[in-house]
Amino acid sequence: MKILALLFALLFVTAPSSVYDFKLKTIDGNDFSLAKYKGKKVLIVNTASKCGFTKQYTDLQKLSEQYKDKLVVVGFPANNFGGQEPGTNQDIKSFCHDNFSVTFPMSGKVSVKGLDIDPLFQYLTTTENPDFTGDIKWNFEKFLIDENGHLIHRFRSAVTPLSPELTKYL
Repeated sequence: MKILALLFALLFVTAPSSVYDFKLKTIDGNDFSLAKYKGKKVLIVNTASKCGFTKQYTDLQKLSEQYKDKLVVVGFPANNFGGQEPGTNQDIKSFCHDNFSVTFPMSGKVSVKGLDIDPLFQYLTTTENPDFTGDIKWNFEKFLIDENGHLIHRFRSAVTPLSPELTKYL
């Protein structure tokens, strides 16, 4: 009977309609929702402290400051690629503050691919957009969310935060 109830519940669970449907944790372990940024674009970035792209933190901070009235950058530390984010949430927070003066929001460490993929990233990597879908290939991939919580563009790691390729949408 329990199995039947579980199957029934799974069949009638509604699929997420936007990034606002996910429950998240900050790097400090507090609950938060991207819904608090309704009315602004959100740039979601999977980050790592020991990656060749780590220097993008500098431009992510500049982007956050330059477009603060219409954009929120949110970093999501992940250790999925080459063990390049081995630290604890506190280690990551200190690293980002001490080396890049990061003030934009950071989530707690998540998985962005594989069997333990965070539900937000499962949603982001399978949601249709004009660019591409599928697994994240490396650290510092970027997902641009519109003012209503919908994915509008996705950028690979080599696209820098301040590049015209990205900023033209802001």
